[in-house]
Amino acid sequence: MLNDILLVFIPMFFTVDPIGILPVFVSLTQGLTSAQKREIIIQSLITASLVAVGFIFLGKVIFHLLGITMGDFMVAGGVILFCLAMVDLTAQGKTRRGDSKELGAVPIGTPLIVGPAVLTISLMLVSVRGLFPTLVAVFLNIAIVGIVFIYSDALMRFLGKSGSRALSKVMMLLLAAIGVMMVRRGIIEIMSGRNLY
Repeated sequence: MLNDILLVFIPMFFTVDPIGILPVFVSLTQGLTSAQKREIIIQSLITASLVAVGFIFLGKVIFHLLGITMGDFMVAGGVILFCLAMVDLTAQGKTRRGDSKELGAVPIGTPLIVGPAVLTISLMLVSVRGLFPTLVAVFLNIAIVGIVFIYSDALMRFLGKSGSRALSKVMMLLLAAIGVMMVRRGIIEIMSGRNLY
């Protein structure tokens, strides 16, 4: 069980990219008080958790209704992960804007913490590794994001903008490789005629 959790946690960590979204969080919350930041952090973590868990449970039902197999989703999800990683690798930086009153929910909770990449890999990992390890990995990664946000000022001073950007690029490169792996496994599933659902 611990091995399954670890095998889900690692790709999920690269997908969530807590260090990569740190500069975005800092820029969005710049000038706010500690109490306001705390409120935004709590709101963002609750939003991210609800979106991720909701998709994990409802995604299967939607797939059954539409006749989509896991192989189909793995190929589509892998292509999306690869494209998202490539866009991030070739872009100068991530930029998000939002209403400060709803900052925790949108854009920080979703799509910054839990976006298309996280939803895609979550549903794929549920079928490959199981529901419990995936849920544990999702909550652990969201908790890590919370810790990173709480200590955002200290981490930014330590890493600096360049260091944070460099770490983010490395994570995106690994995410691109995970996307290729998902496409490969999806094609194998389709060719074998198996359906993990």
